[in-house]
Order: sequence, then C-alpha cells, then structure tokens
Amino acid sequence: MLVGIVLLMLIAAPAFAERPLSAVDALSIQNVTDPRVSPDGHSVAYVVASLDLDKDSGRSNIHLAPMDGGPSVALTSSEKSNTHPRFSPDGRFLAFLSNRSGKSQVWLLNRSGGEPKQWSELAGGVSSFAWSPDSAALVLVSRDPEPERDPDATKPVIVITRRQFKRDGRGYLDDRRAHLYVQGVDGDEARQITEGNYDDSQPAWSPDGREIAFVSNRTDEPDGNSNTDIFLVPAGGGEPRQLTTNPGSDSNPAFSPDGTHIVHTSVIKPDLIWYATTHLSVIPADGGRAHVLTESLDRNVRSPRFSEDGQSIVFLLEDSGNQHLARIPVAGGAISRVVDGERDVRSFHKGALLVSEPHMPAEVFSESMTRLSYVNDDLFREIGLGEVESITVRSEDGTEVEAFITKPPDFEEGRRYRTVLWIHGGPVSQYSTRFNAQWQVFAAKGYLVVSVNPRGSSGYGEEFSRAIWADWGNRDFEDVMAAVDHAVELGWADPDRLGVGGWSYGGILTDYVITKTNRFKAAISGASETNYLACYGTDHYQLQWEKELGLPWENRDLYTKLSPLTYVANIETPTLVLSGEVDWNIPVSQSEQLYMSLRRRGIATELIVYPGQSHGIRTPSYQKDRYERYLAWFERWLGESPSVTPTAQP
Repeated sequence: MLVGIVLLMLIAAPAFAERPLSAVDALSIQNVTDPRVSPDGHSVAYVVASLDLDKDSGRSNIHLAPMDGGPSVALTSSEKSNTHPRFSPDGRFLAFLSNRSGKSQVWLLNRSGGEPKQWSELAGGVSSFAWSPDSAALVLVSRDPEPERDPDATKPVIVITRRQFKRDGRGYLDDRRAHLYVQGVDGDEARQITEGNYDDSQPAWSPDGREIAFVSNRTDEPDGNSNTDIFLVPAGGGEPRQLTTNPGSDSNPAFSPDGTHIVHTSVIKPDLIWYATTHLSVIPADGGRAHVLTESLDRNVRSPRFSEDGQSIVFLLEDSGNQHLARIPVAGGAISRVVDGERDVRSFHKGALLVSEPHMPAEVFSESMTRLSYVNDDLFREIGLGEVESITVRSEDGTEVEAFITKPPDFEEGRRYRTVLWIHGGPVSQYSTRFNAQWQVFAAKGYLVVSVNPRGSSGYGEEFSRAIWADWGNRDFEDVMAAVDHAVELGWADPDRLGVGGWSYGGILTDYVITKTNRFKAAISGASETNYLACYGTDHYQLQWEKELGLPWENRDLYTKLSPLTYVANIETPTLVLSGEVDWNIPVSQSEQLYMSLRRRGIATELIVYPGQSHGIRTPSYQKDRYERYLAWFERWLGESPSVTPTAQP
C-alpha cells in the first residue's frame, strides 16, 4: 500500500530538450564546501574542488563572494589542494591548508594584497588549525613525523603492537599520534602543547585566549572504545584538564561568547556504536555536569555553535531525508528550525550556509536563503535532469519507510522503465534531498532509480536505526523490496527488468538481496563484506564487530549465519563485483571470495579491482571507469530499450 508521495522540485529540472547527464558530466560537477564568513560580515570564502580527467588528478581552490550578492573571485589558482579557509579575527589574513609544497601546511594570504606564503613547516604536516582570538597565533593539529631513513634502503619491517592496527587510507598504524602545536603569526617556531600516546583533535580557543579545548580519547586502551572527551589545555602548554566524563563520544567543542560554557556533541549510549543518536550537550568550562539538551529529540545533531548573543545554540539537525539549520535555547526547550524544507544544509558559519537540493549540487547561501555562489550553473544549463520524488511505503511488518525515486528526464506516465534499486552505504547513513549524481547518471540512460532509507538508516530515530542490530539483511531487505514493489504498482517499474547495486553497505545489502530473491536480472556489488568471520582482524572494524556480534570464536554461528557468503548457493543473478586494491575498510579479499564463489557456480560475474585505491575510489579515470562499467553491466542484462508500455495500469 502506498502511504504518501511528495514531488521534490525545489530547483526546477530543465526540460529534456537539453542533453542528458553523462558520466563525464557527473565528474565535471564541482564540489563546493566549507563556507567561512569574514569578520566584517561582508564576504564569504569557500572551497571549490574539481577533477581533471586529462591529468587524472583533482584540485581544490578557495573562492570569495560578497555576502550581499555579486560575482565571486578565485583567491587561489593552484593545481594542488587548497582547503580549510579561516579568516583571522582581525580580518588581516586568510589562512588555509595547502599541499603545494609537499605535505599539507598552513599558508597565509594577506588581504591587503600579495601572493599566499607558506607559514607552517611541521615535519608531520598540518591536518587542521584554528586562530587565537587576538589573531596573534594559531593552534595546529599535526601528526608525529615518520623517522628519517635512507630512501634507497630496504623498508624496515612492520612491528604491530596496537589493538587498532590498521585504518583505511592510512594503512598499518604505528605509535605516531596527532598533537596540538601553537605558533605565533610573527614566525615563532611552533611549540607542542599536548603529548602522549593519544590522538588530539578539534581545537577551539577560549574567548580570552588562555585555554584551548580539544578532543581526545585518553582511556587506558583507546583502541578498545570510542570514549573521546573534551579536554582543556593552557595555550602556553601544561597538563590537560579533562572536562567531560560521559562514557560515550564527546566531540565538536565550541565556547560561549563569554567563555563560561562549552557546547559539544555527545553519544550517551556508546554500546549502540553507530546506531546511537548523537545529542547536543552544554558543560561549564570550569567543570561540572554536562546538560544534555536534546535527549528527547531522537534525531542526530551536528556542528553546534553558540549564537553571537550567547542565548541560544545553532546546529544541524538530521531529520527524515533532510538536514536543517536549527536553534535551541541554552537552557534547553523548544527547537526552532532556522532553515527547513526539502533540502540538505551541509554546513554553516555565521550567516552563510552550504545547501544542496535534489536538482542542485551544494552551493553557498545566506541564512535568508539568498544564493551567493553559482559554481555549476554553466554546466547545468545544458543538461536535462530527471525529477526526484519522495515516497513513503509500508514494509512487510507495517513499518513506514521513505524512498526517493528518480525518473528518466523524458519520463512518460503509462510506460514502464528498466529500474535500478540503488542502496546507500552505512548502514547508518541516509539518502537525503541533496543532489545525487549517481541517480541522475542512471536516469539519463533511461532507468527509473529507486533509493531507499531502510531500517538501519540514520534520519528516523534510534529505534529505526538499531532495528537491524545483529540482524542485517532481514528488515532492511524487506524495506527496500517494499519500495521496489510500489514502483511496480505505480506502473513505473518494469518487474521483468530490475537491477540492484550499491557500494560498501550498499554492496552488502545487494548481496543479501540476491541471496533471497531471483527477481533481479543484474546486480552490482561494490566493496561489500561477504564472510564476516574473515572480516574480523582484516578490516578496521574490530571494535564494532565485537560490540554487535561478540567475539568470533565465541559466536561463530552468528557470524556465519549473517554472512552473505553462507547463502551464495542461492544466487542466480549476474553480478559485477568491484573493490579498491588497498581498501582496508572492506578488504578486497571479501570481493575476491564473492567473485570466486560465483565463478565456480557458473554465475555470470566479473571482478574489477582498482589499483592503489582504498574504500573511496579517488582517481578520476577510475571513477569514470566505474560509472561506465555500472552502465554497461545493466545495459547487458536489462536490455537496451529504455521503456515498455505496461499491459495494465494498477
């Protein structure tokens, strides 16, 4: 039974008279991030990232736009990475991170004129930084440098002693840690102010400049829990003072304007790992009990900051396929939505927002929703996009589930279309009203795209999220199938030409789908875990496996029961299997096992391994290759004709 349907046309999709979106177009979309308003409120800086298929590389540069509207200017034009723009409080400088000299370092751009100049020279590079209130110094986050060695010598053996000994994108972990450094703008040498066998991050200065709040897990075994806390350290160095005592993760600290309180995010049910709701808390800066402001909200919050008058807290609120800018009084109470609607507010700073909508990649807006950046408009004037609709369906047990359906740009009512069920990663994530290039690439080739937020997704409350606890592939399977069934009932989806696919957890749930039903004529399993006993100790989720399923030698039957590979004999669907060669989030061996099992059973399959790639495929040519392989696989098994006339209307 169809419960509801909502048309998401906040930014009108161009007519199909324009050309459809291609894979190359999708990779030409520039990614806008990190808006930062100048101290005088007149300008906003932001990052624009793009890919260069000819050079097979990416770059990012910083742009500046007036807050009252008008043309933007590029402040940097490097072929490298230029990110994290931060104005000095006095407005004299714009500091940013750049790897143009090798490792990521802080560079300073004098706003009175001149070229940017490298400012920091830490051997371990800089991952983030923050200005002091008086603009005289910056606090830097830098990892301990690697020991010097002869580049021509044989690499030293790897000695592992840590419990968390690997991480995707970094490889094997050693005892090098990230610490805080303070360096004056006048060129003084950076001085280290935190130390120890802990990682320190997210620094925030007190308004008087005397202390710096930061986040660290300083428990006896940091690799065995997620218990990060807020600490305070004197800006000149000294023994850190622990502020929070919550057994879960406390992070994202920000001071009140008068310096008396710190707002931060809190996970108060750490045993629920990623299924737990992230709440908003306030704690006195001189110590005391934290006050959880959103315990009854049952929605995730992000990026809290005090308002300029200190009377309220502004934050991002994830809710049912949207993310809004919200506000709550410092003492708690009713939550108001500053910016709501069918949109995804990605980030904010003072009066600037980063907003995406179904037919618009993220752009910078003012808080009054006046648009300030137009990064992708020239590209999208040429392209016809498919309409995106939100539907609500009832799953097998009556649970309401939201899904998004993207139609081909030339969609006609009364015709059935080849249909792709495309599943999101996570599992604790959600599809939202932000622009999704993957949906539009499929739609441009004549596919109807069904994208579901099944149980396990994050935007519908803690109970909805934890409903798949130690039970993957059951309720979430029922939810995604309910959405497909309704697309068929609406007369839009061709039941004889269904495809399914996804990456990460999207690949995992794809594996479950094709072990439970043969309705799909083609499947794409990207970076999926298939044999959970073999995952433990080879991926980087040792803590999460133990929390949810227990130790594998104690609960071997549960690990085996939940593993898609256990049921591989049920699969009849032609399946394309893909992975990154050095993916340590979900190791390539998991995809290899699935491929070999399908190959030995005589099921049509291919294994695609992207050299040197981790869980996220970064190399532009490989991203293009992946799009093309997706399309070719579905074209091969779902047929070339884009649509058929149904024999009967529902």
